Amino acid sequence: MDSEKEHSRNSEETATSPILLVPYVWIGDFVRCHTVARVLRERWPERPVDVLSSSLCAPLADYMPGVRKAIVYDLPRSRIAIGQQRELAAQLRREGYGDALIMPRTWKSALAPALAGIATRTGFVGEARFGLLNDLRWGEKALPRMVDRCAALALPAGSALPAAWPVPELRVKPADAAAWRRARGLGDGRAVALAPGAVGPSKRWSYFGEAARALADRGLDVWVLGGPGETGLAAEIAGIGGPRVRDLTSNDLRNAILALASCELCISNDSGLLHVAAAVGTRSIGIFGPTSPYHWAPLNPIEAAVETRTDVPCRPCHKPECRMQHHRCMRDIAAADVLAIADATLRKALATSELRPGAHNA
Repeated sequence: MDSEKEHSRNSEETATSPILLVPYVWIGDFVRCHTVARVLRERWPERPVDVLSSSLCAPLADYMPGVRKAIVYDLPRSRIAIGQQRELAAQLRREGYGDALIMPRTWKSALAPALAGIATRTGFVGEARFGLLNDLRWGEKALPRMVDRCAALALPAGSALPAAWPVPELRVKPADAAAWRRARGLGDGRAVALAPGAVGPSKRWSYFGEAARALADRGLDVWVLGGPGETGLAAEIAGIGGPRVRDLTSNDLRNAILALASCELCISNDSGLLHVAAAVGTRSIGIFGPTSPYHWAPLNPIEAAVETRTDVPCRPCHKPECRMQHHRCMRDIAAADVLAIADATLRKALATSELRPGAHNA
């Protein structure tokens, strides 16, 4: 009888206790985690959902409907840092989480939730995480897409995957986007955002400068987005493109989120900002060289996933650097091909009067 009462009490606590998501902390993968949050909210509408976040990704959580808050803690990537893990665990324990979904497959990603004593800790076995996880899942390699591997953890064990997942969503208030634009003196012309950065040089398209110049010649404002690591690249693109091209790189991801909510079109490598643009609802063109759109494109619809039309036998290699030293998978995608898609997309947006906050027809 006592065990039945205990089980009943635990079930009642679980019915309302908050859930912690431990996502990957790359920008694109963090955006993908909103699909997981949406699945959880459909399954348990009364339970708050929080996400563990790095300082870099934390602004994304502010725009994710159904996410209560981000727990911001920057753990080192290269070591376990047991003292910091214990400190984070104490913070998690105070939140009273009933479940934790650990999406990375690493041992250390499950350590703080285990030290915090979160009752149910769900994740794939990964790095032999017996003991750290108590809801172990198998079959990770049978799920080729990142979104399938992550969102499957939000379903009961053994469940079939749905035909379609709910897509990530970032809701930016139009007034906030318009105010951001005014504060930076960006005018009210139609703007195209370029995201030339990516993790690894092999994923970076070769002709952003040429595209920037052509778009500026069409009377469009061009904003180059990225982090501090892209500042030199942005300066190079602005130098080629001329005075209508603005370097808006920043160490604050919120700047890019608001820029993408304000522009008419985003042209991006396979990078985190492509996922942000798609989740914000901005028309987007993704350029894919060494990576496969099936595996890595946003779950949200985009205008085009551009790939080379030439025969490049080594792609997709999914490598950050070109082992063949020719980078043809990106160099063979001509600026004219991307610009043709951009022109058609902008005409479509103008015909349907889909101007972004603060923008007026040229």
